[in-house]
Amino acid sequence: MKTILLIEDDADMRENTAEILDLAGYSVITAENGRRGVEEAKKQSPDLILCDIMMPELDGYGVLHMLGRSPATAEIPFVFLSAKAERGDVRKGMELGADDYLTKPFEESELLNAVETRMKRSELFRKGFDRGSEGFGAFLEKARGIETLKNIGNGRKNRQVSKKDVLFHEGDEMHHVPYIVNGKVRTFMVNNDGKEFVTGLHGEGDFVGYMGLLENGFATETAEALEDSTVALIPREDLLALLYKDRDVSIQFIKMLAHNVKEKEQHLLQLAYASVRQRVAQALLRIHDRYSGQPAGDLGVRISRDDLAAIVGTATESLIRCLSDLKDEGLITTQGREIHITDHNGLMKLAMR
Repeated sequence: MKTILLIEDDADMRENTAEILDLAGYSVITAENGRRGVEEAKKQSPDLILCDIMMPELDGYGVLHMLGRSPATAEIPFVFLSAKAERGDVRKGMELGADDYLTKPFEESELLNAVETRMKRSELFRKGFDRGSEGFGAFLEKARGIETLKNIGNGRKNRQVSKKDVLFHEGDEMHHVPYIVNGKVRTFMVNNDGKEFVTGLHGEGDFVGYMGLLENGFATETAEALEDSTVALIPREDLLALLYKDRDVSIQFIKMLAHNVKEKEQHLLQLAYASVRQRVAQALLRIHDRYSGQPAGDLGVRISRDDLAAIVGTATESLIRCLSDLKDEGLITTQGREIHITDHNGLMKLAMR
């Protein structure tokens, strides 16, 4: 049973609304003021919050602000209830991160439809979407459910890119953000000596280049296809509209950013302190984790030695010698350009030394 927290200072409105929700099969927790509502939200972790705006002690805007500061409550769908219907009030609530806005008095059907819609949508975004074109289509379809975002993704184009094709160069203005429908892409930066530093490995279901888009609108790295791939080009305006106008989408991108930062920090630590042998082992395992859905002992990595050397951060000659050593030790086998991990546990031990 889904739980709803109702924060309302008017006793009659609180009782009538709680009765409607209870008859609809929801478990209802009530709070008579904003401060009490914040306490209940932190203690009960409801599935949705209905909150009046004009209340004593702490108004609805204050409640939303307080809950937004805590990771435990920031993702809870939040719907304002208010007798104030001026556009300025609606705009202020949405800018603060509210998911919906109901003007009192409201019909029973309006209340239940808003609650059901917000719960379903939040549940879907929290669960996430399948990678690939179908999952991306579902993502956009749900985003279109918001009136202000009904045109999201219109006019997007799919682009076929061949291996070694560049999606964008470092410093390019980001008019579109590539979304990988299928295939593999690497991102990298080049130093003054022309040496490449691989900053990321991307595959099906990934947005590429959004860090530069969020920072200043210009690419902070170069993106190159590792194999023949298909990408969808998402207009910059559409992606920014999603980020700024929809809390569910913003939360998903925050998680993506957090993962991106953590992955890059780990990579930098490996480059700073690990030996070449360790970095080669780490790179092979990283590629396995990123691109392979196969069992650990059945991995075939098809990648050029130059690309792998750039990921490891070493010269191609040094990489080839290291691969030869790992092959002699029975950790890998090679067949043409393919590298197969034959001893996953052994390679893991080497990577973690």
